[in-house]
Amino acid sequence: MKASKVVYKPVGLALGAGAGLLAGALFKEVWKLAGHEDDAPSPTDEERHWREVLVAAAIQGAIFALVKAAVERSGAVAVRRVSGKWPA
Repeated sequence: MKASKVVYKPVGLALGAGAGLLAGALFKEVWKLAGHEDDAPSPTDEERHWREVLVAAAIQGAIFALVKAAVERSGAVAVRRVSGKWPA
């Protein structure tokens, strides 16, 4: 296993956990700004309509994917700066 990959492993795990927390907080704020309640609808909430549940899930997924990619890419760039090699 490459040294850069070994170095990146714990960094990637920590960044992944942080990205999940950041994405969750960001989604909550976006959902509030969109004029909805504080909490997104649960898929099992009988009072919510299909459209609202699916739109919330799509927005949440897009935010999570964007934050995850940005954080992972930043981590890889940082590892390259420190080790001189891209973690692959």
